[in-house]
Amino acid sequence: ITPGLYAMVGAAACLGGVTRMTVSLVVIMFELTGSVRYIEPLMAAVMASKWVGDALGKEGIYDAHIHLNGYPFLDNKEEFAHTTLAADVMQPRRGDGSLCCVTQDSMTVEEVECLLKTTDHHGFPVIVSAESQYLVGFINRKDLGLALATARKTQEGVVGNSRVLFISHVPTPWNGPPPVKLRRFLDLAPITVTDQTPMETVIDMFRKLGLRQTLVTHNGKILGIITKKDVLRHIKLLANEDPESVLFN
Repeated sequence: ITPGLYAMVGAAACLGGVTRMTVSLVVIMFELTGSVRYIEPLMAAVMASKWVGDALGKEGIYDAHIHLNGYPFLDNKEEFAHTTLAADVMQPRRGDGSLCCVTQDSMTVEEVECLLKTTDHHGFPVIVSAESQYLVGFINRKDLGLALATARKTQEGVVGNSRVLFISHVPTPWNGPPPVKLRRFLDLAPITVTDQTPMETVIDMFRKLGLRQTLVTHNGKILGIITKKDVLRHIKLLANEDPESVLFN
């Protein structure tokens, strides 16, 4: 009887049950021992502990840490077999008001700064006008705030009622204080889906493209936005769980 062998096998079994690792764990333990003789007992112990762990619950310790820390994470192993559409998940829902957007040439510096102070969104869709709602692009909150602050410090004549422009050319004739041109900060090709896109496709896009959000449009007009947090709450709702129980950091 070799006590060291039992210690190694027990340690491997403990790690296998906690982390649900298999092949990589056996290879690590093999590298520690340097002996081929111990591969069989290590493999048997790791697989047995993983099977027992899977029978008690699907999540390992790393999955538990993700949930406890409030990270919005979509597991690739979970299948989505429902028939809901993007319009069922987007925010705001139809009839609940309009999405906070920035127009391409009609808002002032003061209005945009007020929008940044009163909201905590990660970014804003840029549209042609409040009436047409046609999508032009998307700008990150950080880029927008930094660009406005830089323009106030470095660009001469910029005041609160200066226009913020996301267009290539300044309309002529131009009356008023110098405008702030921010087109270079604009994402002209944001990821979008239509309101009739199945949520199965939307979730697949989030997983494969690593998206934080996607815009929902209808015939080129902005309707809403879907974030990864919205997707996770929707999955909880379909599983007959309280969507507000999903706590995000």
